[in-house]
Amino acid sequence: MVQRTLETLEHTLKHRFRDPALLEQALTHSSLAFEKSVQETQEEKPANVRDEKPTLDNEKLEFLGDAVLGLLVAQSLYESFPDLEEGDLTRMRAALVSRRHLANVAELLHLGDHLRLGRGEERNGGRRKAVLLANSFEAVLAALYLDAGIDIARSFVQRTVIEPTAQRLYKGLERGDSMGDHKSALQEMLQAKGAAPPEYEVKAESGPDHRKRFLVEVVIPAAPQLPPVTAQGTGTTKKRAEQEAARVAFQQLQEQTIAPITPTLETSAGRKAPTPLQEQTAAPNPPKSVTA
Repeated sequence: MVQRTLETLEHTLKHRFRDPALLEQALTHSSLAFEKSVQETQEEKPANVRDEKPTLDNEKLEFLGDAVLGLLVAQSLYESFPDLEEGDLTRMRAALVSRRHLANVAELLHLGDHLRLGRGEERNGGRRKAVLLANSFEAVLAALYLDAGIDIARSFVQRTVIEPTAQRLYKGLERGDSMGDHKSALQEMLQAKGAAPPEYEVKAESGPDHRKRFLVEVVIPAAPQLPPVTAQGTGTTKKRAEQEAARVAFQQLQEQTIAPITPTLETSAGRKAPTPLQEQTAAPNPPKSVTA
């Protein structure tokens, strides 16, 4: 039964695995691996029976697949849209690698039908959960990469993630649509990590009415998987300032989750040193404080 399921999915993926165990692991949720490990410890086995290999779940493959996906999407966008600046490329990448988009792609591939779930997750509708679908897509991508290399993985990502959506996103950028914006990307990252939603506050505004500049601060409390983050952004409207603050916060979170958190710099007087953004907004004319 398992073998027949794998063969059906291989046909959908357009790849025959040299190591089918990789694909099987990519489809195995931690709930099933946990249930099997508990069952194996409770069973009494004859002395002459060897212990079977433990059931591996897809979490480590998901970790690898996330990195492979980010690289391949970034390279494709860089090569396909040379007219876009970094900020727009970042918005497109955030939309393409978002949990929502990956879950949609996983549904089109019918990955939910092939997932190996524990009984509890099965009863709770795990095959239709967006988080599980998105995670399984990343795990399957990692399995493809490990089994066949970067070119097969690139072809798969291009066919399933990028080509059906990238041109629509690009046209949306030209129209000024808010799709795939930094606020959405930040929100999705925090949701995936189980963190509280970000809080935005207008800290100051400056300039004449026809050339306003807004300073917005976003605060993200500490969470088990994330450090606390406070970031600021400026813009000609409140929405643009929020977008810039979200972009800075998103970048900080990405950097701090792969590197040690550096201590806050302090001046010789013991006060926190101002950030470059604070220096820009503080001189030569201090912005007018916004009152409630």
